[in-house]
Amino acid sequence: MSLNKKLVDMDYLLNEAPREKHFITGAQAMSEAVKRASVDMAIAYPITPQSEVMHLVGDIYAQGHIKEYYRAEEELGTMSAIAGAARGGVRLFTATSGPGLLRGLEAIVSWPGHRVPCVLGVLTRVINAPLSIQPDNIEMAYLMHSGMVMLHAENQQDTFDFTLAAFAITEKVDVYIPVSVSTEGFFVTHAKGYVEMMSEELAFTEPDPYHAPVPAMDNEVPPARIQRDAPVQKSNFMSYLIHSVWQQEIWDSNRRAMKYVYQYIDGPLEVQNPGSDVMIVASGCAAAQAREAHRYAQEEGISVGFVKVKCIRPWPKDEIREALATAKTVIVPEHNIIGWLCKEVKAAIPNSGIVVEGPRVYGGMTLPVELIMTEIYDALGMDSLVLQA
Repeated sequence: MSLNKKLVDMDYLLNEAPREKHFITGAQAMSEAVKRASVDMAIAYPITPQSEVMHLVGDIYAQGHIKEYYRAEEELGTMSAIAGAARGGVRLFTATSGPGLLRGLEAIVSWPGHRVPCVLGVLTRVINAPLSIQPDNIEMAYLMHSGMVMLHAENQQDTFDFTLAAFAITEKVDVYIPVSVSTEGFFVTHAKGYVEMMSEELAFTEPDPYHAPVPAMDNEVPPARIQRDAPVQKSNFMSYLIHSVWQQEIWDSNRRAMKYVYQYIDGPLEVQNPGSDVMIVASGCAAAQAREAHRYAQEEGISVGFVKVKCIRPWPKDEIREALATAKTVIVPEHNIIGWLCKEVKAAIPNSGIVVEGPRVYGGMTLPVELIMTEIYDALGMDSLVLQA
């Protein structure tokens, strides 16, 4: 680092270091995490609402917190450059959003297979026509089958903590695949919330690329795991065998990340009032609204539980099953039209018939707590109008 910082491990940084409360936007929270992560290189291309994150990262580069920073020519170039830079053994960060993520997706989905350790910020927005820049997290569905680790932040504090944790998780020898940190654009990125942060004089220990499972390339170390050998490319039998084994290894790496999810962000779930007949399961901004619905229910004397999903990949199937073991109704509010979280929940539990598909909002709409409360009243056979009166 060009600045005089005290380098510490991530356990100390996240779990022990003293913190002070700041009132900042989600974009600032993500950039403040990058400031403390000893990032070697950040590569940017602007798209709303991600642009502010990488603008702020550019500012902290100018302050000396990052060694290299540049703007690529477009999104595919950004994500391809990240893969190339990873070969040099440097710590990497970039961010994108909506259509930008889809333009870079061809390169992004190659990252896990090439064992690219990097952190990708995903500030979600509409990707469907007609064009809109409003919040909608449908793009996360496109990443769920890529092999990368996926964290979903509810608020500004999560965005800060999860981004820092992601830098530690991605570089673990038994993981060494990319980690994405998603949060809803505008609802979090451009809104302010309280974030407890450690001093910026503290920073994550710098990476040692020569102790990584994929050696960094230099004048003495040739390129590794780049498929140029004729048997891999031209022999059907060898190609099928090698690729199938390697895909299994990537998903095993993904599953091995779970222990670090527990280590750095206190596990993949937050569960309140377990054992209730009605359970609400949500992630991201929908978790904030579900939390409010849970509070309303408690005030009305209704037994309702709440499950916040912090980690989308690896999917916490066992934890979800345990949290919903006695539920009679499961409500899954989401900020997308397809219900990707609902599909995951239904696949994880023995009785998918108890799952209510929604409420869902999309295209930038907010998620009124009343929509969730209506589903709660319906599940319990209660008259919502009487209760609201």
